Amino acid sequence: MNDAPASAPPLPSADAPRVPTPAVRHSRWLTLALCVALIALGLLWELVLAPTGRGTLAIKVLPLVLALPGLWRLRLYTYRWLSLAVWLYAAEGGVRVLGERGLGPALALAEIVLSVLLFGACAWHVRARLAAGRLLAAEKTAETAA
Repeated sequence: MNDAPASAPPLPSADAPRVPTPAVRHSRWLTLALCVALIALGLLWELVLAPTGRGTLAIKVLPLVLALPGLWRLRLYTYRWLSLAVWLYAAEGGVRVLGERGLGPALALAEIVLSVLLFGACAWHVRARLAAGRLLAAEKTAETAA
């Protein structure tokens, strides 16, 4: 006898683990690597290579640091908000590429490139996760129809 209501979705069985697709795994690692690279660039830029003031601008990497646990745990929400927040770093790089002297423009250009690549990796991950979800839903529908 089944005590669950008829409208409740079936629980995943223990013998059917949810394994991420190769695209999800690759996009996750690429996103993590680019996020760490953008953090490293921001810290090196503001604290070592071309510091402005007392290095207080290094706090700009805090949102990226806060995103790392969510990226590691495959939280789709984190990938989505990071894909929007990363444009703040691209905008900062765009402003500083024209306003800085010395090493600043090269660092700003690197920030722009890393930001755009990070956006692409986040978008790739979200698309791969949604596609994997649609595929899983189609498989479950086919199972219940059979």
